[in-house]
Amino acid sequence: MKTYKPTSASRRQMSTVNYRELLSGDKPTKSLTVGGKRGVGRNNQGRITTRHKGGGVKRAYRLVDFTFDKRDIPAKITTVEYDPNRSAFIGLAVYRDGEKRYIVLPKGSKVGDTFIVSEKAPLTIGNRLPLRFVPLGTFVFNIELKPNGGAKIGRGAGVFAQVVANADGYTNLKMPSSEVRKVSENCWATIGEASNHEYILQNWGKAGRTRKRGIRPTVRGTAMNPVDHPYGGGEGRQGRGTRRPKTMWGKVTGGRKTRTPKKYSNQFIVSRRRTGKQRKA
Repeated sequence: MKTYKPTSASRRQMSTVNYRELLSGDKPTKSLTVGGKRGVGRNNQGRITTRHKGGGVKRAYRLVDFTFDKRDIPAKITTVEYDPNRSAFIGLAVYRDGEKRYIVLPKGSKVGDTFIVSEKAPLTIGNRLPLRFVPLGTFVFNIELKPNGGAKIGRGAGVFAQVVANADGYTNLKMPSSEVRKVSENCWATIGEASNHEYILQNWGKAGRTRKRGIRPTVRGTAMNPVDHPYGGGEGRQGRGTRRPKTMWGKVTGGRKTRTPKKYSNQFIVSRRRTGKQRKA
């Protein structure tokens, strides 16, 4: 991590990932980037559907490959790049037939590394193969939920899941949340863990850096008027005045289970994630 001299109050605590040491310094590949307007939390009528979103520095979207449908063709990593749209690093993979694609890189990747997507791929970091061929205890990321459906799980910086069992056509994966989940053994995953594991250790330091990321301020409910929030109103500082904690819309939070009881994926969850006081144990 890179720290700074305390030239101001905000600079004193600020820390960043030392990108100069980790990236190759290449500019984005133009054919694999597109423009576009971000949603900033509004629907098609312009109404806010997700709070605290808006503004931010303009971004070009990198077309990252999550399908990995080029099988049995070796590829070489030619760049290690920063992607403003995700926390992990991406790299330009050049396949032996000349095609170029962006991929999410595993931890420790550098220019010149090679990988292959194959059922017969060796168990080395960066290679991609079906879960039925992955031994127990192996860390994987970029995991599919349905066979050939593209990677959906384990794409953020430093994230990985662990293979804990193989039985009855399913692979049990221990997720970063501590949940154990069944996934079809025909789903594909990449060996290793996603790059940029220091991302979570960053201290953003000041509100301005957060605004540049497109995150707008969060106002406390107790600072609002009664019409705007259940905690609002009162002379001076007041307690929340309700027996249970509530959202801005009066929905009870803190302790109430929110998962749909008959959700289609319930059958695939072997053990629930630990929450609250249990998580500290």
